[in-house]
Amino acid sequence: MNTKLLISPPELTSLLAEKSSKTVIIDTRSPEDYAVSHIYQSINIRDFFTYLLENSSPLGLKNLQEYFAEIMSKLGISGGERLIVYEDALNQGYGQSCRAAFLLKYLGCTQVWVLHGGYQAWLAAALPTTNEVPERESSIFRLRPKAEMMVTTTEMLQALDNPEIIKLDVRDSNEWQGLSSSPYGTDFCPRKGRIPNSIWLEWHRLMKSESGIPMFRSPAEIWEICQSVGITSESTVYVYCFKGSRAANTLIALHELGIDARNYFGSWNEWSRDFSLPIDSHLIHNSRLM
Repeated sequence: MNTKLLISPPELTSLLAEKSSKTVIIDTRSPEDYAVSHIYQSINIRDFFTYLLENSSPLGLKNLQEYFAEIMSKLGISGGERLIVYEDALNQGYGQSCRAAFLLKYLGCTQVWVLHGGYQAWLAAALPTTNEVPERESSIFRLRPKAEMMVTTTEMLQALDNPEIIKLDVRDSNEWQGLSSSPYGTDFCPRKGRIPNSIWLEWHRLMKSESGIPMFRSPAEIWEICQSVGITSESTVYVYCFKGSRAANTLIALHELGIDARNYFGSWNEWSRDFSLPIDSHLIHNSRLM
């Protein structure tokens, strides 16, 4: 896979060995898991996964930017460092490390990688861990938001009847079928269903587990899967899930292929709560699933 998006445990080890390297490792797991053990010198920022966008209005996005700028500043991150993010395993944390990478790039960081295979790949490589928490001095995080990375609700609404923009739902099957409103519980959101005219590609399909470590499939395999749902090299794709995590995971695979894909970050959590927005709420039976 493209090392501009993903970094392997051995590559990260080599990077950390460079004394001149300004590298910050961000652990997106729960504080409890982080306290047990983590990669040496990594810092825990769970908020990259837990933060829920109020809405994708200019004010909502401004609040998101300021929220993370404050966190990064307190932890001594300016935005100019090499930033490596990881989660436990790529298929277990709803794409949380990919969500972190997406947010960091959206906020203006240019050197961002996801640890391919996550913490489990690091452990499988028998690399050292610690339970020590590094001390860091505060800094000033420089916000340089990249608006073009983020699909807003207004933009998604405008794209509903545009066949040239693929509305890609990557949620789990029970959410796509209209049986659950989120991965966190059947009635977490007020409405179940799909954004009208969307197609479905469950995020798990773009990964496979070899030796028990979930990793992204090869570009050739991903191409075949994308083409099976109508995505081509000419496609423009708006990806959504529940809160932009699984969508961010899928973006890595699509960007590896050079596909023009963007994250509808508010996703179903935002869309379903606005009753003025249309939804496709009829149940989809198992026989219609891919």
